[in-house]
Amino acid sequence: METTGAPARLRGRPSWLLNSAALQATRLVNDGFAAVGARRYHYKLLATLEEFGPASQADLSRRGGVDRSDVVAAVNEMAERGFVERAVDPADRRRNIVTITEAGTRHLGHLDEVLAGAQDALLAPLSAAEREDLVGMLSRIVEHHS
Repeated sequence: METTGAPARLRGRPSWLLNSAALQATRLVNDGFAAVGARRYHYKLLATLEEFGPASQADLSRRGGVDRSDVVAAVNEMAERGFVERAVDPADRRRNIVTITEAGTRHLGHLDEVLAGAQDALLAPLSAAEREDLVGMLSRIVEHHS
């Protein structure tokens, strides 16, 4: 992460450092996913389906934190690749229920490996203990503000 181009009064500020690290993390994850023909939305939605089971596109949007219009596009892409299946909801024929397939579960496992590689690249300068400490501290910050 390049910090030399920033003014000195920014370089030591936690908010600036967190933002800079987040930008680097986003780039690494997006590049990793793009290399295997995936996007963040794919990962979020497949992980949501794996954890919570079949869901309507509206529920996927809420649970996965993905805008509804992006859910529709991502579900279309993943359905074309056989990672999810859509079926009409028998309780409400106006909506679809999305289900992860076996291929989708395997793809999610592959995306987990890609994500782990991006995490390793991001945290390369830290020891295992430092990584644990960082995750603990960041978790506390996020939980405090949630």
